[in-house]
Amino acid sequence: MRFYGKVYRDGKFWLAEVPLLDAMTQGHTRKEAFVMVKDLLETLVNRPGFSVTVHQGKHGDFEVSANDPRGLISLFLRRQRERSGLSLSEAAERLGAKSRNAYARYERGTSMPSLEKLAELYQAVAPGKDIVLHHSVIA
Repeated sequence: MRFYGKVYRDGKFWLAEVPLLDAMTQGHTRKEAFVMVKDLLETLVNRPGFSVTVHQGKHGDFEVSANDPRGLISLFLRRQRERSGLSLSEAAERLGAKSRNAYARYERGTSMPSLEKLAELYQAVAPGKDIVLHHSVIA
């Protein structure tokens, strides 16, 4: 699983953003911006042994993957829940779960959701929005 990103020049700096993870960083060079994306996501996930790879594409496109996709999924869910201003309990309630742990295990990364479950979890924290999948063209 990979998340899409875009890098572009803004004045003196190169900005790099991963929209679905609500993450943005910058560097003095394009190469430094990619290093900063890796560092930012590894810091946000904050797990021993967790590592991100940045796959550079053309025209400023890039993708990020990880040695353990649960880390990126948990970051994705947490950032979307925080963006919506929800607590863990509120997210679990929207999911129809009896306890907040039913939702939290995905956000902690202790459970890996199926694609169907991920869509359900996303709807709980970002109602009315869809996850758009596309085939990667970056090798």
